[in-house]
Amino acid sequence: MNPIDRLVVLLTKLPGIGKKSARRMVYHLLRGDPAYAQGLAEAIAGLHKAITRCRICGSFTEEDPCPRCSDTSRDAIICVVERAQDVPIIEESQVFQGRFHVLGGLIAPLEGVNPGDLAIPQLLNRVREEHIQEVILALNPTVEGDTTALYVQHLLKEYRVDVTRLASGLPVGGDLEYTDRLTLSRSFRGRIKFSFSE
Repeated sequence: MNPIDRLVVLLTKLPGIGKKSARRMVYHLLRGDPAYAQGLAEAIAGLHKAITRCRICGSFTEEDPCPRCSDTSRDAIICVVERAQDVPIIEESQVFQGRFHVLGGLIAPLEGVNPGDLAIPQLLNRVREEHIQEVILALNPTVEGDTTALYVQHLLKEYRVDVTRLASGLPVGGDLEYTDRLTLSRSFRGRIKFSFSE
């Protein structure tokens, strides 16, 4: 296998990259500045050395604990997410000033993922030790996400903590015609009252 085909095969292992996209990337690299390709290769090669998981929240970080867990001014609220890449998405929205906890997946018995495979015991320890007032379950509204949320909610019943979920329903700018039944059902259940200013 020649170097071009080898790199195409490696790139297709990345999520969302098909063979055509991978081939375009390879030829883009060949036409471009060799210094860029070298820098890209070095950045990829050094990724695992430079980045680790935070021992407290489980997100990716250069420092352990991460800057978010080291920040004592954060609210006593934990936002529970499925994956480490969910943390910066919520952080960039600037609507949440609390702490994070990465479960590392969702309960999915058919795929061999059970509660014991997730960072649930660590979450319970944090709720107890950090005197958490609220746990937000920011999990995707899927069967696995709902199962995991219900399981975690059940475990948190013995703690004096509010357990909430992100609202789900129709997206802004969405069209009822293209909305699936489950989303529409959640929208109706999660409806809010109009307040009229006097």
